[in-house]
Amino acid sequence: MIFVNSMSDLFHEDVPGEFIESVLGIMAEAHWHTFQVLTKRSDRLAQLAPRLSWPDNVWMGVSVENQRWADRIEDLRKVPAKVRFLSCEPLLGPLELDLEGISWVIVGGESGARARPIDPQWVRQIREQCEEAGVAFFFKQWGAFNEAGAKVGKGRAGRILDGRLWNAMPKPLAGS
Repeated sequence: MIFVNSMSDLFHEDVPGEFIESVLGIMAEAHWHTFQVLTKRSDRLAQLAPRLSWPDNVWMGVSVENQRWADRIEDLRKVPAKVRFLSCEPLLGPLELDLEGISWVIVGGESGARARPIDPQWVRQIREQCEEAGVAFFFKQWGAFNEAGAKVGKGRAGRILDGRLWNAMPKPLAGS
């Protein structure tokens, strides 16, 4: 997998549509790589999606940190990408998700000096929703807090949930 730039948003309003088209074109040419594109600007993504080419090796996702941002999922469903995913990181509250048309959910806690704790029950609820919907679930990290809720720092918190690693990867959506 290749991350083009993990610190920017391709669908920011200052990024010209022609540039986005060009980036997706280059990704299509590099068909041997899988590209994950993540945005918080789901409204612009939905607006531009019909005019963009979506190569099979481009996975499209939106950030959903808490229930306030769950409406981004509706915009993501409008994108004809083979893999559509949610990044629930940092997870800042419980989520009730409609996972129709979603291939993959990534969950993780917040890290950094001012990290807010993640409740293990929030993670379990998302995992259960994924299992019920047949959606791949990937638990990335606890962040700065361990499963018991103690602040230990990102490097020591780990990513074990209920005694195991959760590393499911998505399957492309049928008919996308």
